[in-house]
Amino acid sequence: MAGLLRPHIGSFAAVVILQVIGAIAGLAPLLAVVELGRTLLSPGPIDHGHVWTVVIAGAAGLLVRLLFTAASSGIGHVLDGQVQLSFRRRLAARLGRVPIGWFSRRRTGELAKVVGEDVSAVHPFIAHTPGELVAAFVVPLVSLIYLFGIDWRLTLITLIPVALAVALVPLMMTPSRLREQEEFDAAMGRIASSVVEFVQGISVVKAFGGSERAHRRFLTAVDDFVRVFYRWVRGVSVIAAGMQLALSPPFVLLVVLIGGATLITSGGMAPADLLPFLLLGLGLTAPVAALGHGFDDMQAARRAVGRIRDVLAVPPLPEPANPVAPRGHRVELRGVRFGYEPGHEVLRGIDLVLEPGTVTAIVGPSGSGKSTLVRLLPRFFDPAHGSVLLGGVDLRELGSRELYRMVSFVFQDVRLLRASVADNIALAVPHAGRDDVVRAARLANIHDRILELPRGYETVIGEDAELSGGEAQRISLARALLADTPVLVLDEATSFADPQTEQAVRRALATLGGDRTILVIAHRLETLADADTVVVLENGSIVERGAPAELLERNGKFAAFWRSHRSAITAEAATRGGVLQGDEPR
Repeated sequence: MAGLLRPHIGSFAAVVILQVIGAIAGLAPLLAVVELGRTLLSPGPIDHGHVWTVVIAGAAGLLVRLLFTAASSGIGHVLDGQVQLSFRRRLAARLGRVPIGWFSRRRTGELAKVVGEDVSAVHPFIAHTPGELVAAFVVPLVSLIYLFGIDWRLTLITLIPVALAVALVPLMMTPSRLREQEEFDAAMGRIASSVVEFVQGISVVKAFGGSERAHRRFLTAVDDFVRVFYRWVRGVSVIAAGMQLALSPPFVLLVVLIGGATLITSGGMAPADLLPFLLLGLGLTAPVAALGHGFDDMQAARRAVGRIRDVLAVPPLPEPANPVAPRGHRVELRGVRFGYEPGHEVLRGIDLVLEPGTVTAIVGPSGSGKSTLVRLLPRFFDPAHGSVLLGGVDLRELGSRELYRMVSFVFQDVRLLRASVADNIALAVPHAGRDDVVRAARLANIHDRILELPRGYETVIGEDAELSGGEAQRISLARALLADTPVLVLDEATSFADPQTEQAVRRALATLGGDRTILVIAHRLETLADADTVVVLENGSIVERGAPAELLERNGKFAAFWRSHRSAITAEAATRGGVLQGDEPR
């Protein structure tokens, strides 16, 4: 926290100093009441001038307190806004520089909690905790000095409730209590993550009747939270109740009255001297209670900043000091090995060349490494061993700006911005003209659907209209086509598309092909038939490669894949035909 606040240390010091002055000035009204009481209760004539001086001093102290605490609070809230803005800018800058593949390994809800809730959690620590902590230390210190000057014995008696409350504080800091608090935060994170994932996938859940399973996952997270919460409450409730009782005004008043009555009846203290203890003694407990709340805020801020620091500590994607320009757009993978976790390789020694003007299709069973392979090309990850070259240059020697000027990609999991359709298509080319946007939409076979939206190309996705999975994929494809990069990566980019759209997309790719290098993961036979080269992956290794016709003649893995898919298509067609016949009027 200290490191993150270092750029704002001047403002933070001003908040503390102003709060100290305000806290000390806040004692003036209480001391004025004490002095008035002692003056009015003392024998002899009343000094009216002294009385008015005391009253004015008390009122002035109250005004100073209001002004300085208001100034401290104002600066604190401005500082809080600056710190939160700084945190979010740093998080945005870091998230913009980490490997894109890092996001696929993180839960959306947990990351949203860091950027949203955890950044907001520093608000109490900056805007409120300084005042509470200053009051908790300054007010008791000044009060004790004053009370010790009146009667040291009753001062010690007045401190008994505070001592009892402070003695209970270590019980709140045991390893088991801290562990329960961490479990509480983790359970809250699981609830947030399950809610975000459920909401994002609600259309699929409802379409396939999986609402019961989705609800069960959320309810499991809630039940887990309830168990953790009850365990945490059981651990702290008795301690918290004891602290609240010790610091409660009735208990403090009882202790002071018993001690004062004992001293007065024994002749050890004048009755008028009891008044300051009744006023300031009660004032000793409120700041200490605030200290407990401030401590809670500090602990919450510490945990939140820890999670923020973990995100800021994610190594950014290394950028070359002297970027090298590629010579063409020939793609080559040399001895590529990669794994998401140490000791578990997903790709094992991949050697592959993608020539300009060709379409290379990747096929293989689930878990064979297809998606991992295509994600190396836009540099979502760097290979653990080997290299990926574009135009004869290792991707690690290319600047990110140059890389994404050369490579565009469309993936199965499409995320569109809450912006207009036109802005979503022109994301990579923000200054593109409307004619270019429309042309890309036509090539992606989405133009007619866009015209049906409430405001056409100005329709804001997520506000004015929602798009289906296939429509979102075609918007994403239009975006890639408008970018017009020499290298295009497609990972099941038309998995949600209907046959007509699939055919239109294939025609678009054929039209735009030219000298373009295209790498595609595909299961549809039409896409495979149009490919120049088919690469078959199995267990992270290339087991076959060649032209489709050539691989069919070999009667190997690809041929078996081709036959199984043709059989599935034939069976599906026969089933549809039977349904149609059954539906015909008799």
